[in-house]
Amino acid sequence: MNQHTFDILNYETIKETAAAFAMTESGRKRIRSLQPLFHAKQIRALLAETDEACAILEKSSSVPVSGLEGIEGITGMLHKGTPFRPHHLTQLLAFIEDCLKMKRFMKDKETLAPRVASYVYGIEELPDLAAEITRCIRNGMVDDLASKDLLKIRKQLSIALDRLKEKLNSMVKSPKYKTYLQDSTISERGGRLCLSVKREYKGKIKGAILDTSASGSTTYLEPEEAGALQDQIDFLASQEEVETEKVLSYLTGLAEASEKELLQSIEVMVHYDSLFAKAKYSRSIDGASPTIHEEKGISLIRAKHPLLGSGAVPLTIEIGSEFQSLVITGPNTGGKTVVLKTVGLLVLMAQSGFHIPAEKGSSVGICRQILLDIGDGQSIEQNLSTFSSHMTNIISILKQTNEYTLVLLDELGSGTDPGEGMGLAQVILEKIHQKGATLLATTHYSEIKEFADSTDGFMNGSMEFDLETLKPTYRLKIGQGGESQAFSIALRLGMHPELIEKAHQITYKEEKKYAKESYDLLERKELEKQMSVLKHRPKRIKTDEPVHETYSQGDNVQIKATGDYAIVHSGPDKAGNYIVFVKGEKQTINHKRIQLHIAASELYPEDYDFDILFESAENRKKAAQMKKRHSDVTIFREE
Repeated sequence: MNQHTFDILNYETIKETAAAFAMTESGRKRIRSLQPLFHAKQIRALLAETDEACAILEKSSSVPVSGLEGIEGITGMLHKGTPFRPHHLTQLLAFIEDCLKMKRFMKDKETLAPRVASYVYGIEELPDLAAEITRCIRNGMVDDLASKDLLKIRKQLSIALDRLKEKLNSMVKSPKYKTYLQDSTISERGGRLCLSVKREYKGKIKGAILDTSASGSTTYLEPEEAGALQDQIDFLASQEEVETEKVLSYLTGLAEASEKELLQSIEVMVHYDSLFAKAKYSRSIDGASPTIHEEKGISLIRAKHPLLGSGAVPLTIEIGSEFQSLVITGPNTGGKTVVLKTVGLLVLMAQSGFHIPAEKGSSVGICRQILLDIGDGQSIEQNLSTFSSHMTNIISILKQTNEYTLVLLDELGSGTDPGEGMGLAQVILEKIHQKGATLLATTHYSEIKEFADSTDGFMNGSMEFDLETLKPTYRLKIGQGGESQAFSIALRLGMHPELIEKAHQITYKEEKKYAKESYDLLERKELEKQMSVLKHRPKRIKTDEPVHETYSQGDNVQIKATGDYAIVHSGPDKAGNYIVFVKGEKQTINHKRIQLHIAASELYPEDYDFDILFESAENRKKAAQMKKRHSDVTIFREE
């Protein structure tokens, strides 16, 4: 496998899409790192656990892995000589608790998903570490009760702070100092409490100046009486910090002693996160597990390209049993390239342990490499460089190909002289086939169809084209090469059959008659269209009265004066008046004031019951009862 193959087949896009379902960055990284495997037993194991994960999600969509976020960064700090901070320990506790939730979550899943449920036995509960973190850390900080010394220091610190505030408050309220103070609040500068003193009175109070306001009008002064208390508080604060660090170092040591168990639990939880992300992705694409076998061969049943969504046309293809090389022909934009990419991508997904969007019963033989040449070979301006690029790539493919290779070649031989391109295409196909590779190739050369028909191990396929609509259906038909659609399309678009027959003789060196009926297709369609218009055109009647257009019940008409639309109920009378329903009400209006918008024959089937439009549900019910002789109720209809 190589990066070029991954890029062309959008393999990285698939992984990124699946990774988005993971709840943690660790889980997303795990999915992004996936690579195709080559041992059937390993692949089957991955697919089996994805099956079980999907079964679990069917029962419960919420899986407890949220506490995993950021935990690997925390464990990376172990044995670095730096104690954890309180928020690190809080996060570590959340992870341990989520591990316990996962164990409880999986307890009743052992019957449903024995393999996946058994992984929880790799999770260590670590009750002592959890209990100590809970005891020592509270509200994002080291709790007072974390140690006796810390409790004692914090009590002393609290008493000293109260004394300091009491002293400063007494000075603020004292008439002696009132004149000197800028305001009656206690300020703080550099972690020390002080008074706001007017600049001109700063000499009136003994103490240390800690700061000055920007305007210079206020001096922040620590009174001499408060200085001793403040020094005591600073000393106690430093003692508190030392004791706090002791507690944090103690808890970090406990975590370091449990490092092995933590790392093992992290591994299990990351695996769960990536596994359930794969399962969620499988559900999003309606995926299923293919059968994995050692033999060559690919069988896909109603498969879809996962990036095309629900609108993709299902692909059913089997290659490797009756034939190992498939040559697909068909019109441009008919879906040939999508077939190649779908097959290649689904093989990569299956070998990576992803479910694939195909029905159960699909199977994939292990490919050790996928080599491909898929690109835009249709640019006239770049034909030379395009052809050179393709040939360089194909030469490399010929060198690397072996019996364990899946080869995908798109528009083989394009970009050069048709005769030479056809010859090159044939010998390339022969060589790759001889090397035993599984081969899918698309081409527009009709001669390649004859080659595939007459060569053992090859099979023709074609992309279906609807000649009635002149559009591709994007369905692959195996067992027959695509017919030349150019002549058929030209014929149906109106080119004379004699010209088509001459072109056929030049191309295929044989005579063929093209039916005159096909030539008349456009004329017939145009005639049918005109007849349809005539059929729905309002009829004119001959009477002794002035001639006017007539309308049928159910016709949609437009009132000329207002532009409103109405439905014809009945009429006309002798004066040419109709009763119409407009805006839910009946109105009588003359034929001259209305014009046909849409005939009833275009809106409703022949046997349509117009009572549905004009009668209430109650009246329709009574009418039905009258017909069945179950009611003597008489229905009066307003005319």
